[in-house]
Amino acid sequence: MTVSVQWPTRSWVTAVRAAEIWRPYPFQQFILKLHGWCNLSCDYCYVYEMADRSWRDRPRAMPTATLGRAASRIGEHVAEHDLRTVNVVLHGGEPLLAGLDSIAHAVRAVRRAVPTGVDLTFRLQTNGTLLTGKVLDLLLDLDVKVGISLDGNRRGNRHRRYPGGRESYDAVVRGIETLRQDRYHRLFSHLYATVDLDNDPIETYETLLSFQPPFVDFLLPHGTWDAPPPGRTTDPASTPYADWLVAVFDRWYGAPRQETRIRFLSSIMNLILGGHGQVETIGLEPRALVVVDTDGSIQQVDSLKATFPGAPETGLNVFRHAFDDALDHPVTVSRQVGMSALCDTCQRCPVRDICGAGYFPHRYRAGSGYLNPSVYCPDLFALIVHIGDRIVRDLNELVEPTCR
Repeated sequence: MTVSVQWPTRSWVTAVRAAEIWRPYPFQQFILKLHGWCNLSCDYCYVYEMADRSWRDRPRAMPTATLGRAASRIGEHVAEHDLRTVNVVLHGGEPLLAGLDSIAHAVRAVRRAVPTGVDLTFRLQTNGTLLTGKVLDLLLDLDVKVGISLDGNRRGNRHRRYPGGRESYDAVVRGIETLRQDRYHRLFSHLYATVDLDNDPIETYETLLSFQPPFVDFLLPHGTWDAPPPGRTTDPASTPYADWLVAVFDRWYGAPRQETRIRFLSSIMNLILGGHGQVETIGLEPRALVVVDTDGSIQQVDSLKATFPGAPETGLNVFRHAFDDALDHPVTVSRQVGMSALCDTCQRCPVRDICGAGYFPHRYRAGSGYLNPSVYCPDLFALIVHIGDRIVRDLNELVEPTCR
């Protein structure tokens, strides 16, 4: 199959269809960008600090009419594909900047639009600084789970600051502690932390653990082959991110009881054991996520903003197009077709089915597009091998029961 300058292309999709190696997998997670701006200025943010700066040209908040149309399109897609499970994420920027009325309208509009009998869940992803009892009372009434971003202790959270440079740690912790109150605790979904090589991995994990989150996700900082993440060199023997995550894994896995779940690491374990992953950053399972921005544009996963200007764009909009129209987009196809979307290097890799070339945006290189290994390739390989070896060792140490 001929590869064009910027993969994936329409011609590649045509070839995939002709070979009958892909069928559309309907979207089951809908990201609604309720507000395009943020009250923090995190220096690693893919929305404001990396390749794509299109947020400047969009409405700050999603208008009521756009919310209504997006909700109708979600209901239409769910009915068309007879979906049984659907998740809607209220996102930003910082979604709480949209105001409580907008949040309530979004949730109620989607609930009205989605057919009865569907397991419909909502989650709000926030930086936590605006989380108060008043906000949580509404989210409790609406049954909206809450995820919060926190990179560790006060020093570990140093990249997550207000525009003037003031640190956000105390405000985030106040938000988390409010969420942990008995009245609201059932809304607590998770904590997200971006890996920082300058932070101690065990100290970071134990800080997050002190808040007793139902689960934790460690996120690799966004980077590409053209703009590598901090500390990621071209030396294939260097695995700083694997070393960091291995330390966390050994501490977490070696605990006498399960203290929390770490989705990225447990997904690797599940895949090694022949199961399914829980995150879209690892493995080969079809990705079923779509984004609606504040202007109603239908977009690919918004972390593609880290790769080049306009990368998430599909040219579609909820006022003129159905979500089905996005299923035929080259990026959608490449994120659903499994190993057929991997480069030759990844095809030959012994951990191919577990790694799946890592997170799609992290494969980008100008010229070849996304048809590359992950910029984190050495780290992912080392981490997967370490986890696999640990599982095998523990399984081998199991004593078979004596037959009687």
